[in-house]
Amino acid sequence: MVWVSMKTELTIDVWSDIACPWCWVGKRRLEAALAQFEHRDPSRGGCVALRWRAFELDASAPPAAETGGPYAPRLARKYGMPLAQAEAAIARLTEVAAADGLDMRFDRIRPGNTFDGHRLVHLAHESGLEDAMKERLFKAYLSEGQSMSDRATLVRLAVEVGLDRDAATAALEGDAFSKDVRGDEAEASEIGVRGVPFFVIGSKYAVSGAQPADLLLGALEKAWSELPQRLEDVSSEGAACGPAGCEV
Repeated sequence: MVWVSMKTELTIDVWSDIACPWCWVGKRRLEAALAQFEHRDPSRGGCVALRWRAFELDASAPPAAETGGPYAPRLARKYGMPLAQAEAAIARLTEVAAADGLDMRFDRIRPGNTFDGHRLVHLAHESGLEDAMKERLFKAYLSEGQSMSDRATLVRLAVEVGLDRDAATAALEGDAFSKDVRGDEAEASEIGVRGVPFFVIGSKYAVSGAQPADLLLGALEKAWSELPQRLEDVSSEGAACGPAGCEV
């Protein structure tokens, strides 16, 4: 009989909001880190389970999206900063995002409540389309200026990534996955998440903010090296004894 030591799966939980520019940057940097992470490949004994968790930067935002108006004045009002400082912050973030291959268009952004978008991500998880749904919502909000408060828009985006139209419509018209979103937010509060993106790797290591890919890769490798191990029997069937007796 031959036994081979195998790793269990490495979990990655990421709290983020669709309306968070740094969260999209953080997603792209995580992808860059995972592309270099050898244990992501199942054929080499790797196993990574990524979950997108909900976090609302402004849970009190109105359901109906605002329209029009430059983004910089809104940012300045929200954070109590001079207009020039807000404009400089937007320019810097746009430049940083471009370096990560992202086209952020703050002149198009339409603020609004993101709760329904988070519910769609949970729906997509059931079909293995969670990551694709998250990516599509980021692009729709931060690059295309689409409303995250308009359910017809959300259904269309869901269909684009492969979700069933009727299922998406029914989920949004009802309260499906509302408890899941609130559960994510409650857990975030319990573990002390104050800003996003926030990564929890291997249920042990936390990374706050859109950190460089190299830092995320280091956290992945450290978490993997400390995973508990299980034993897998790779032998062919052979005679053995058990509580009921011995094979003949």
